[in-house]
Amino acid sequence: MSQRPAVAGPACWLDVELPTVAENLALDEALLVEAHESATASTVVRTWMAREPTVVLGSSSRGGDEVDFDACRAAGVAVLRRPSGGLSVVLGPGCLMWTVVAAWPHPALAIDAIHAAVLDPLRESLRTAGRAVVRCGSSDLAIESRGGLRKVSGNALRVSRGFVLYHGTLLDAFDLPVITRVLRHPPREPGYRAGRDHTEFLANLELGRRPLEDAVRRAFAADVRRTAWPQDRVANLLRDRYLDASWTDRIA
Repeated sequence: MSQRPAVAGPACWLDVELPTVAENLALDEALLVEAHESATASTVVRTWMAREPTVVLGSSSRGGDEVDFDACRAAGVAVLRRPSGGLSVVLGPGCLMWTVVAAWPHPALAIDAIHAAVLDPLRESLRTAGRAVVRCGSSDLAIESRGGLRKVSGNALRVSRGFVLYHGTLLDAFDLPVITRVLRHPPREPGYRAGRDHTEFLANLELGRRPLEDAVRRAFAADVRRTAWPQDRVANLLRDRYLDASWTDRIA
């Protein structure tokens, strides 16, 4: 097993994947609420995959700057908003989502330290799985491809009262051109992107879902299986936030 990151205590694997993107986003947030309300020391790790292409805005994303809403409507692509920061992403089949909810006991919340504590073990675990992944920008993972670094994972976090929700993407067999159709060029970008459009900047890992899930579990030593999940909190968050257009549309 890889060494556990600084954010991790005893880790469990939550073997739950809900039917819709909205439900899975609500579950991620519900796990963070559960953690700081119960002050549990257990790190929770999970993965899931959207069943159809969906745009997910960052918590503070200005949708009009990042998303082509006309293209989304024409393609039948739903738009939702997550509880964490960062820019808009497109999810769908072939893009594995991964989540870690863990204690972050350090009083001074150094965001760079959280990125390192979570991404470094995952990077090493993906290398063990056969892909020479490197960290790039503030919170990306990338591979060398066609003479340059291409992004395979973008990640975001939310910190709440001593706990962190860290979640993101692992592109594996995703239809990359759909991203170009529905997302605009981002309003800010890491230096290694060098102005490239989405199709020239992104790449798939091509490992398969099971090896990717094994890599996530190995990275955080998530050896204990958990099946219980905060169903009431998820239902409340769906009603009050994730299925409420005013939440998604709150920043134009």
